Amino acid sequence: MKPVTRLFLIGAPVLIAAAVLFGGGGGSEVLADHPPEHPGRSDAPEKADGKADDKADGKADDEAERRLDALPPGLADPEMKEIAAKIMASADHSTLDWRGQYGAIEDLGDGNGYTAGIIGFCSGTADMLDLVTSYTRSHPDNPLARYLPALRAVDGTDSHEGLDPGFPAAWAKAAESPEFRAAQDRTRDRLYFEPAVRLAKLDGLGTLGQFIYYDAMVLHGSGTDARGFHGIRKAARERADTVADGGDEKTYLNAFLDVGRQVMKTKSVVSQRDSSRIDTAQRVFLRDGNMALEPPLTWQMYGDTFRIPAR
Repeated sequence: MKPVTRLFLIGAPVLIAAAVLFGGGGGSEVLADHPPEHPGRSDAPEKADGKADDKADGKADDEAERRLDALPPGLADPEMKEIAAKIMASADHSTLDWRGQYGAIEDLGDGNGYTAGIIGFCSGTADMLDLVTSYTRSHPDNPLARYLPALRAVDGTDSHEGLDPGFPAAWAKAAESPEFRAAQDRTRDRLYFEPAVRLAKLDGLGTLGQFIYYDAMVLHGSGTDARGFHGIRKAARERADTVADGGDEKTYLNAFLDVGRQVMKTKSVVSQRDSSRIDTAQRVFLRDGNMALEPPLTWQMYGDTFRIPAR
């Protein structure tokens, strides 16, 4: 069984990052593609010239970055990032061979149009458009360039207008290029991996929590509604405190997985309701107390067993 890799529209490619200061409390979420102007201080009074606020904001941002830099790499460690890619590939493609998916493309019937590549870039959810647009800037003669007008037109829909019949073959052809594969890696990191890992660290989460955030951001998109990543995080924080807010990590992650699972179970497409990636993978690691996501790892996905040996 191959499940969908994106459940919801992500709205816009710039809505992909959040910054929260440690101890900021439940009202500290700010969505942006840069650090917030007043992280953790949404009610800060304005100064007449704005200079005092700007100086304070800069110090707060610098402090947050210093605290992040002092943390262990966690999921950003190259070996851990490889493990994350394999676990996600088991959920999205029923294989550990995530590098074999650069050229994969199909319409999963989930309302998101074509789903393609290593993390399921979708023609209906802006990230495929983002990828092809950025790649075409540096490689204007690539096989996908001619489909940019159609990708712009179908963004936000499940339409194939202007894409059929040649787009799948063009995607597969483009994926033969090391440059396009590298572009997929960069777009994945910029839109999903880096924002998810950063926010997880700001929430005080270890490597497993960083992976749970990353998987959820890829799966649900970075939307702020109840079905998007940030909506799920908000609901989880209403049930349990993050570590940064003084809570217990395992309790919070269970709350986050509970909310994410509820969102999955409400979908109309049957394949979207399968919560194996939570029930028999992430929840297993959490139940075992493997907060570092340290191999050896054994989990099941749709009835199949997967293993990653000890490092």
